[in-house]
Parts: sequence; C-alpha cells; structure tokens
Amino acid sequence: MRKKYARVGFSILLLLFLLFFFFYYMQRSKTPVTVTLWHNYGGQLKSTMDEMITEFNATVGAEEGVFITVTAISGSSELHEKLTMAANHDPGAPSLPDLTTAYPKTAMILADKELLVDFSDYFSEEELSLYVPRFLEEGLFPNQSLAVFPTAKSTEVLFINRTIFDRFSKKSGISIDQLASFEGILNTAARYYEDTDATTPDVPHDGKAFFVTDSIFNYCMIGAKQSGIEFIKNGTINYTDKTIEKICVSYLAAAISGHVAIFDGYASDLAKTGDIVCSTGSTAGVQFFSDEVTYADNTIEKVTMQILPYPVFDGQAKVAIQRGAGMCLLKSTKQKERLATIFLKWFTAAENNMHFVSQAGYLPVTEEAFGDMMLAEISATDDPKMKNLLESVQRMQGEYDFFIPPTIDGLDDLQDRFETSIRTIALENRSIFNSLEVKEQTKEQSYLLASKAYQQLSQE
Repeated sequence: MRKKYARVGFSILLLLFLLFFFFYYMQRSKTPVTVTLWHNYGGQLKSTMDEMITEFNATVGAEEGVFITVTAISGSSELHEKLTMAANHDPGAPSLPDLTTAYPKTAMILADKELLVDFSDYFSEEELSLYVPRFLEEGLFPNQSLAVFPTAKSTEVLFINRTIFDRFSKKSGISIDQLASFEGILNTAARYYEDTDATTPDVPHDGKAFFVTDSIFNYCMIGAKQSGIEFIKNGTINYTDKTIEKICVSYLAAAISGHVAIFDGYASDLAKTGDIVCSTGSTAGVQFFSDEVTYADNTIEKVTMQILPYPVFDGQAKVAIQRGAGMCLLKSTKQKERLATIFLKWFTAAENNMHFVSQAGYLPVTEEAFGDMMLAEISATDDPKMKNLLESVQRMQGEYDFFIPPTIDGLDDLQDRFETSIRTIALENRSIFNSLEVKEQTKEQSYLLASKAYQQLSQE
C-alpha cells in the first residue's frame, strides 16, 4: 500500500514538474512584446545607443519577453514637433511611441493630455533613492508625478585652448586661475585684445576676441542665479533688477569693445580657427572641439584643450545649469508599461549608464556612477579631453548647485528673441565704437554704449 501511495505521489510531482516546465517554455517561447522608442541621440551616441539596445534585447529583453525597437531618431526640435503633432492628432502625424526622450516642455504637453505614465508606479522608493535627487526633481510635475525619467544629463563648463593661453600667459603674467570667475575672464579678455591689437599697430581694431558663450541667455540666467536673483519673473526677463543689468551691461561692454566674440553659432567653430581662446558651453559639446587649430593663413597647430568647472561671478554661489532630456513613458497596457521600465532600469543602472554617457560628455544619473565608477572611468580613458571633463564634472557634482530652468510657455521663443536682440544691438554698437577716434575708445565709453544698449534691449 505504501508503495502504491509513493508511486501516486511521485506521479503527481512528476506531472506538476512537467506542467511547470511546459508553461515556462510557453512563456519563454512566445513572441516578445515590442516596445517602440523615439530618441534624439545622434552622431557618436547613436551607435552607442544601437549597441546597448542590441545587448538588452539579446539578454534581459529575451529573458523578460520584451524587444526594444527604435522607430524614430530626430533632433530635439524635430522630436518636439513630432510628439506635439501626434499628441494633437494632427493630419499626417505619426503614432506615438511607447518610450521617447523629451525635455520637460514637451513632456508638459503630453502630460496635459493625460498621455504619460507616472514612473513612481513602477519604481520603488528604494530604487529611486539610487538616482541623483536633482535629476529626478527635474522630471517631477506640479501634481508630483514623475513624468520624465533621467537617463543622461549635462551641465556647462569652461573650455580653454591651453596652447594659445599659455603663450599669452607667459607674456602677460596672467594665470589660469583668473578664469575661475567671469570678472577674471572679462579682464583677461581686455588684456588679450590689447596685446593682439598691438602686434599690428598700423591696422586698427584687429585685436582678437578671447571669450564667447554658447548661450548668452544661460550666461545671464545662471549669473543671476549665482547672486540669488531670478532672471525670469512673471514669464518674462527681469530687466528692472540691478544685478541682471550689471551682468548684461558688462557682457555688452566686452562685446562692443571686441573682447568677446559676437557670434551666432557654437564656440567650437571659433575655437577651430583660433578666433577665441575660451568659452562656456554644454559638456555634451566636448566632442566638437578639435585637437588642432587652422589659422587664417592656413597654418595648422596641434593644441591642448583644458576643461574647467563653470565660472562663478566674484563672491557668489557656485551654481551651474542642469540640462538634458529624459525618457517619457506613454500610456498603453500595464504589461507594456512594466516591460518598458525594465529597459529603463537596465539602461540607467550605474555601469550601463556610465558606458553610455562617457562616450559623449553627458553626466550619469545615479549616485553610484558619480563615485568610484567615475574615478575608474577617469583612470581608464585614454582621451585627455574626456578625462579632463569627467574630473571637472565630478568636482562640480560635489561643490555646485544645479539650477533647473523654469518650465514656462514660450521659454524657447523668449530665449531666441533675447539672444538675437543682444547680438544685433552689440554689433550695432561695436560699429559705433570702432568709428570713434582711438583716444575715445575707452572702457568708460564702451560701458556708456552698453548701458544705452541695455535700455534698448529691455524695451524690445
């Protein structure tokens, strides 16, 4: 009798065992769920992104039954337009993806139409605690839903052509330490212009510009924030504030005098021809700075670039901008949403995320990646610019507060109008300044013109 019961028990266990493997096999062998992705990572990052998606699909994706497929790659503005069209159901608009990179301004449009998933539904508090708090904060909307998940961030730093600067430093006695503050940069720019202008005494006004910023808007906004002032108030620029006026006027005076370049483009283009020595811009711009300069006479010089933390106005707080898109998850089925977040957890895991961001000057999004992992990356990389960049951003992570620009309607238009106007006004007054007799081209005269230019700017 015992043998009979033993055989029955064994048969039941065997049956359960076979059923388990049958359903396990069915689960593994079924067609995986496809999750569509739009992103704005081009150039070198596109190949890295492709490589990582392939790795995920072949490993974790295969185990979990999810397959990530990229269905659109566009620049930020094009992606914004596509997402807006799709959200509004405009004629000819593409279907919305499951995952997409997006800046908060775009995410806000999608959120207003109740199209976005709250990532807090799929990430535990313990999981969220692994990420840099300020990076998560940028994706929090007024209702406290986490609508934009951080995947790669950037900030702004100071790029310096150390080869040209060292020659100038040897002659002038001005040290690299002077470039830690914007006052130091503008004072150095004045001396550099004078020295380069003096090399051709028979040709007036041919001194060289020393500095330029990729975004005058960011320069003024972060400068104000370093002083505890809000650059944007009630949806427009706070022109009546005296600190903001001082920041703008000093920059305008330097531009009118020729010390700062007036340029509608990226500083890396001017750096390639030696027309500037240093500039502020996004960490992601590091890949566009060349290791050689081609001068106007077609001579080529190998140069060394140095990257320093973002400059600070004298006596003010260490503040730099926080930039970069994140990922938004569009509402679909609970299964698809859960599977999409599996990809995001894998993609932002410290080691994987460090691999992605280190290819193009972005910042990792977890606390772990900013620690020993970044130190290891600094030691391992054989790219001097990237090594220097990582050292600077790691220092900034410990010393700086990162400012998140306000999410307001029309911010891009406000920025475009400001930068176009300030360049136009600076060029007009530069011509006026150059038309003056040499003895009249004083610092006081440049500031007088700059003050008038600021009043004009504030009234446009």
